[in-house]
Amino acid sequence: MILRHFIPQSLPFNVFTFLLLLSSIVFVTAEDFDCHVTTGGLKWDLTPLEGSHKLSRKRDTPPTTMEDELIFNLCKDLEPMDGVPNDEQCQSGTRACLRKTNHKSGDTDRVIAIIPVASASTLEPEYSQLESPKGLSLTFHGSRYPDSGDSQSIKFSLFCADDADPKAEPTFVSYENGVVHVDWSTPSACGFSDDQPPPQSPPQEDDGTPADEGGGGSGEKSAKRGSGLGFFFLVLLLAFAAYFMLGAYYNYSTYGARGVDLIPHRDFWREVPYMLQDVVSHLCSTVRPQRSTRGGYIAV
Repeated sequence: MILRHFIPQSLPFNVFTFLLLLSSIVFVTAEDFDCHVTTGGLKWDLTPLEGSHKLSRKRDTPPTTMEDELIFNLCKDLEPMDGVPNDEQCQSGTRACLRKTNHKSGDTDRVIAIIPVASASTLEPEYSQLESPKGLSLTFHGSRYPDSGDSQSIKFSLFCADDADPKAEPTFVSYENGVVHVDWSTPSACGFSDDQPPPQSPPQEDDGTPADEGGGGSGEKSAKRGSGLGFFFLVLLLAFAAYFMLGAYYNYSTYGARGVDLIPHRDFWREVPYMLQDVVSHLCSTVRPQRSTRGGYIAV
């Protein structure tokens, strides 16, 4: 009896818990990933972070120095590198590439490894919400390197930082067991809900002029004012249309009106032109006495 009572009660709870955990991690294909992320009830717009980024770190391996150079693009595949032989760079369809170069004083630098840590064919973007600190965890996948080695991937820890420089580069943290770890503090890592606007990056300056000055900012403000005025007139037009339609229906259904008699408050609308004429005449009569005269007698 105890076991039979326990299973029906615990099974839905376990299934609910599993689905809740599964909903916090989302998998999509490379074609579906457009740098717009929705998970955990929040949204992220990562398009300000798009573009090719190059990070590097050096490790002393006497008598040489090993340099790890990481090149990635969050939103698109990498473009071919100019002036670099094809066998010393990742092939097309790579989202993140790791180049290992060995430096030795007096010798020519040797590229000893080209590792596609994230490729479009195996990208399988995986993301989840970070709680402490706030932000987003984003992982791209690649194939095995070498063919019998570890599966490659790159994990971005995007930390919410409203006051961070939007141009600040991320940090190459580590590369272990085929996984590249990158930390990035940026305003774009601050999630927002449906009823909130996406976080705005601080205005960038160009030749000493802030981005919110000049034609661009004033044009956007004018467009907003213009759209608000247009919305007001649209509502006013719809209200008039509803007034005439409902009034015509009322006159038809109640009085059996036809033709011009369908117009609601017909007598009032007939008088409108005369009322406007009286208003204009009154305004003109009040303005005329204010004009100066040359003198003389006033007609009685």
